[in-house]
This record gives sequence, structure tokens and C-alpha cells, in this order.
Amino acid sequence: MLPASSPWFHDSNCGLDHVVRTRPPTCVTATTPRPSGKVDSLLVRLVVARCQVDYAGRLSAHLPMATRVLMLKADGSVLVHSDGGSYKPLNWMSPPCTVAEGTAEDGRIEWVVTSRATAKGPSDTLRILIEEIHHDSAHELGLDPGLQKDGVEKHLQELLADHPATLTPGLTLVRREYPTAIGPVDLMCRDADGRSVAVEIKRRGEIDGVEQLTRYLELLNRDPLLTPVRGIFAAQEIKPQARVLAEDRGISCAVIDYDALRGLDDPTERLF
Repeated sequence: MLPASSPWFHDSNCGLDHVVRTRPPTCVTATTPRPSGKVDSLLVRLVVARCQVDYAGRLSAHLPMATRVLMLKADGSVLVHSDGGSYKPLNWMSPPCTVAEGTAEDGRIEWVVTSRATAKGPSDTLRILIEEIHHDSAHELGLDPGLQKDGVEKHLQELLADHPATLTPGLTLVRREYPTAIGPVDLMCRDADGRSVAVEIKRRGEIDGVEQLTRYLELLNRDPLLTPVRGIFAAQEIKPQARVLAEDRGISCAVIDYDALRGLDDPTERLF
């Protein structure tokens, strides 16, 4: 147990071996005494630190020493963010996984994040070597009500789920709101050749929507039971910049005629 005068203390509500700051952060070297052991919390932990990250699993990846944001979420996932790249993490580990916090041979703090081995493959490992900590805190976010889609967007999803072949011939629905570790995919489908297709639906198709679908595809293509997964970006209107970005990433674009889809527009009654 740390002394009462220490700027760090154990949070009795966390159920984990980590510490929370009680005063404005200052730089802390990796030799600062800290508890070690399995990190397993109902809280979200945010750490800003200078760190090196190495991933080993179905492939290998290396992030050299730099200042980054480390996020340990209550759902059991671990994410590594930089200041760039919008909301997309540089690397992450999907739940369920465990985080063992200890000390490397050179005395620096080391986190070893390990996923659970499954029938799909062996466990993956994310090794985070921390040189300096700038901030470390934990927060209880509570229950999230989830994304509330507006009426048109929600109705578009329902209509396309009933008529997926309007996006491309031969497309069939597997599931609406297909769950992933970073949020649900609007529609998971299969094309005429039996390949997986992820569909993201927007009322107005902009770059943010393309980035969202890209992140889903990167995660889904890690699953050997799904890969290869291609994407369709569907919207009533797609901005030119969003279309260029989507096509550059191999994502198909589909403009939806909402009135025709819901049966209010009969093409045979059009003058033009």
C-alpha cells in the first residue's frame, strides 16, 4: 500500500493493481515505484506516456518510442492512440484480454497484453514498454445508451436489411447491427459468391463515415472465418471527397433512393 502522502493511491472500486493521480500530472520516469500484476477493471483507464509498442500474433508490428495515449476500457479492450489519425487507434487488442503490469529487465514499466487463444488461432500479444508517464487516471463512465440514429437513417437500415440486393445484385443479409469490439456494423451480408460484405449506412455520406467503415473492415478482416470482407458505403448523398477516399480504399459506394426504396416513388409514373 502506498503512503497516504503519496500523489498515487489504490482505488478500492477498481479491483485492479494500478494507481490514480490526485494532483495535476507531472512527468514520472519508468523507475517510479508502482504496483504490478493483472489489470482488470470496471473503470476506463487513460494513460499518457512515452512508450514503445510491439505486437506479435498473426502478423508483427512495431511502434517506436513516442508519446501516446493508452486506453484500457471496461469492456476488456486495450487501445493505443497518437495525436493523429482521428479516432483510429494505432494498435489495439480486442476483448477478452488480460493486461499484466510489471517491470522489464532494465527497470522500465512493461505492460503485456494477451488475448485469449481460441479455435480460430493462438493468443496475440501486445507488449508496451513505458519510458515516462505524463498522466494516469481511471474513470467510471456508466451505462451508455448507444447511438441514436435519426428517423431517416434508421429507416434506411431497416429497408436495406429487407432488400439488400438493391445495393448490389445477389447480396443477402446475414445480420443487422453486427457486433464488433469497436461498435456494430449496420449490415453484415454475403454476396452472390458467398463472400462477406460489411455495409455502413448514412443519410449523408461524408469522410467520417468512410473512416468508420475502414476501421470496421480492418477489424473484421482479422477474423479468419470472415475474411476477405469488402465494404459498401451507402447513403442518400455521397460527398465527392468521401467517394474518392472510399474508392481509393477499395470500398464500393451506393447512392440510395429513399422514396423508391420505401415504395413511395413508382418509376413508371415518372415523366423523366
